[in-house]
Amino acid sequence: MSINRVVISGNLTRDAELKATNSGTHVLTFGVAVNDRRRNQQTGEWEDYPNFIDCTMFGARAEAVSRFLSKGTKVAIEGKLRYRAWETQDGGKRSKLEVVVDEIEFLSRNQQSGQSFGGGQQYSSQGFAPQAPAPTYVPAPAAPVASAPAQTVQPAADFFDEDIPF
Repeated sequence: MSINRVVISGNLTRDAELKATNSGTHVLTFGVAVNDRRRNQQTGEWEDYPNFIDCTMFGARAEAVSRFLSKGTKVAIEGKLRYRAWETQDGGKRSKLEVVVDEIEFLSRNQQSGQSFGGGQQYSSQGFAPQAPAPTYVPAPAAPVASAPAQTVQPAADFFDEDIPF
């Protein structure tokens, strides 16, 4: 059994690029930077080392999400790894490992519109539909309660502080 799942969160390294295939399928590509912390051998200090990850989305949701993804946007992504290899025009061989995005959640504010995505707007492979916000509980107004006469409760006579085990 193998498991091919990836979960990352980071900032977009460039504006998302939307293209379409000959058959009309939308393809959205973008890069995400995530940091890895390592101790510097000479100084002993912890330093951040960036990792740059290429990501790809497909279909109608790729088109819809593309208008919200710009350089610097913080996102959380869940998907699977895919290996691609090809030959360049001069005969060289190239390859890369990329993430095919199944789920994306916006974690930062969209600079152009000022709209906040920190509330967990999520777009999944099941379709382009933001998750509905959790329902807010609003209690119904209470009916007036008739006041009852106050009753005095006497403590039990056989209960003392010494009986408490702590």
